[in-house]
Amino acid sequence: MRSIPQKSVLGILEKLVGWGQLFRRADAMIPIILAGGKGERFWPLSRKHKPKQFLCLDGSGKSLLQATADRLLTLSGGWEGLWVITASHLEDGIREQLPHLPPENLLVEVEGRDTAPAVAWATLEVAQRYGEEAIVGFFPADHWIGDEAAFCQTLRAAADLAQTQDAIATLGIAPAYPSTGYGYIEQGETAGSFGGFPAYKVSRFTEKPDRPTAEEFLHTGRFSWNSGMFIFRAGTVLTELYTHAPEIIEPLAKQGATCYPTLPKLSIDYALMEKTEKAYVLPVQFSWDDLGDWNAIERLLKGDFPNVELARHVCLDTEGSLLYATDEDDLIVTIGLEDTVIVRDKKVTLVVKKDRTQDIKKVLKQLQNNPEFQDLL
Repeated sequence: MRSIPQKSVLGILEKLVGWGQLFRRADAMIPIILAGGKGERFWPLSRKHKPKQFLCLDGSGKSLLQATADRLLTLSGGWEGLWVITASHLEDGIREQLPHLPPENLLVEVEGRDTAPAVAWATLEVAQRYGEEAIVGFFPADHWIGDEAAFCQTLRAAADLAQTQDAIATLGIAPAYPSTGYGYIEQGETAGSFGGFPAYKVSRFTEKPDRPTAEEFLHTGRFSWNSGMFIFRAGTVLTELYTHAPEIIEPLAKQGATCYPTLPKLSIDYALMEKTEKAYVLPVQFSWDDLGDWNAIERLLKGDFPNVELARHVCLDTEGSLLYATDEDDLIVTIGLEDTVIVRDKKVTLVVKKDRTQDIKKVLKQLQNNPEFQDLL
């Protein structure tokens, strides 16, 4: 009998191992956490090397990143199936926060180029390891989810939709009010029911609208908030990227992540979702918040008290305000304030009206231009 060369045996074994990985993942999703954000509107608590996703903002004792990872582990089948993509200056922080994450499952961008390159690169890596039939999900690291069981049930339905319809599924959040800070998704024709959830073809994506437009969206009953969560078969998105964003996918496929500095800085919404014909939306009902600024803390923690107090606080005639201090020995004293956010963190104290928290980013630009304040960023 002719013997099989050793190299051939090794090659066969490598293929079998790869196929085995794919088969083990057949009933699971590969969740990828997008963890490169800055969270500037949570300054001064959120800094360059300790952004919002590294913070505990809901009193749970877990950072937003840790909470996101924990809720995705059921879907991933454990730590071996969970991935994270992040910026280079956050790599050490990710490893510290998620010590059980396999090193090979952490993708580190040499520089941030927004979400389209991140999704493209990570999907290429997943397809190389597990094949193009693998179901992939992308999830921001800094969202709050109220009902994790409903969340997981919804994602299983989205995975079914992605598999059976060759769809790029996104989750649409039922709008609670006419927000001008969120993008919107309009439902088109019905696509059937998946796991008990109705699905629709996406008619259009709309960026942050003005107030009258947002009110009209709610009035129609056809619009959802864009959650920024996407579920799809790896091969589906790779094919669509070659069609709609070749300037991103082609360099990555040929050169890998070394081409990052040359890639355009584009969101996945703009580069792909607004152009593809394969976008579907599942309207969901679980509680959700993107924790966009300090007002989100009030939405999460507001009780029957006049203020939300995450600090020692003595007040006279103060109501509707949020008080936060990182040092438990600090005392905040207020007199006659309304609808105000006060945050005390080491050498910095922020005082801002609740309706002006979006302007924190403008102040940070001023600090960035002053060498005296670089250690505060």
